[in-house]
Amino acid sequence: MKATIQCNKNSILAEIDKRIYGSFIEHLGRAVYDGIYEPNHPQANELGFREDVLDAINELNVPLVRYPGGNFVSGYNWEDGIGPVEHRPRRLELAWRSVETNEVGLHEFMKWAELANTEVDMAVNLGTRGIDAARNLLEYCNHPEGTYYSELRKQNGAEQPFNIKTGNKMIKTPTYHVFDLYKYHQDAELMDTYGDTKEHVDYTVSKKDERIAISICNHSLNSKETIDFNLPDYTFDNAEAWILSADKMDAHNTFEDPNAVSKKLFDDYSIKDKQVSVTLPPMSIATILVKGA
Repeated sequence: MKATIQCNKNSILAEIDKRIYGSFIEHLGRAVYDGIYEPNHPQANELGFREDVLDAINELNVPLVRYPGGNFVSGYNWEDGIGPVEHRPRRLELAWRSVETNEVGLHEFMKWAELANTEVDMAVNLGTRGIDAARNLLEYCNHPEGTYYSELRKQNGAEQPFNIKTGNKMIKTPTYHVFDLYKYHQDAELMDTYGDTKEHVDYTVSKKDERIAISICNHSLNSKETIDFNLPDYTFDNAEAWILSADKMDAHNTFEDPNAVSKKLFDDYSIKDKQVSVTLPPMSIATILVKGA
């Protein structure tokens, strides 16, 4: 049975806040050390950050990155990550049972975020510490000058405030390619749609300028689905589409096979009479960009 979705480009529900497509970096495993930061890697820049990783992140337009973690931050002293690196303490890190060298700290990460063209959502330790430490962190990062912590920041090399945001909320991170497929909805207008689809089919339709982005996810393990998106108020010019799919639900990428699951061009769709018809295989996500007026 084919599903039909009515889309009204003149009825906008809300703007899609780009921050919901944010990500996070945590001092966990290889996320920081040997991940974004690996001074001896052939593609590391003069600061020790890997340029290939930065290039990949910039491709996604990641709007916001939470730092320095989730579980990690519950035992973290932010003061350990400022000042000369050679004077920073090595700490037992109890959340992930490791030793934290503090080689990458606040200033280093703010520089990385600048290179990654993203904002920082600074998590605070409300586990072993509390509001007072969070207040001091905010003063250090955001107050321009003339106080103890703002002057300490300046002594540590940052003349201008970082102007961070603070929080301690989890933004769950899908795979890299899913981020890539959904980046077109950032700060776009969520279009009003109605119609019935099967429970294992989800979709998002948004408008930005004269471009409509349609993203569809088919969670089914074994059945393909066809969905018609009616756009009566839209004149089509051209379209392009991509898909992420695999033949097993647990398919994943490894260092040995990094492209086992990757974004590919998608052509199982048609445009006719102001309607976009999409046939999606099981276990897949696709995005179609429709351009026109």
